[in-house]
Amino acid sequence: MKTRAARAKAAAVAPAPAASSAPAAPKKRTSPVKFAQEVRAEARKITWTSRQETWITSVMVFIMVALAGLFFFGTDSALGWLVAQVLKFANAG
Repeated sequence: MKTRAARAKAAAVAPAPAASSAPAAPKKRTSPVKFAQEVRAEARKITWTSRQETWITSVMVFIMVALAGLFFFGTDSALGWLVAQVLKFANAG
């Protein structure tokens, strides 16, 4: 079983289709049944993440949100204190 990185690398190495100088023919209409078959075929190609990958990613997102919240709380508190000191100084004189 290939890893996601190996599949991405293999897809990147695949040659691009050759461009022809002739104008493209109009696309044929696809029946709903054919469309559904193509959608199912494409859905089978999807590489879904494992439970472990999903759990690790969720924990990392939670940690980053907590760190960002602490940062913005600290920044807001410091700026609020600074503005209060400036206003206190302005009212004293």
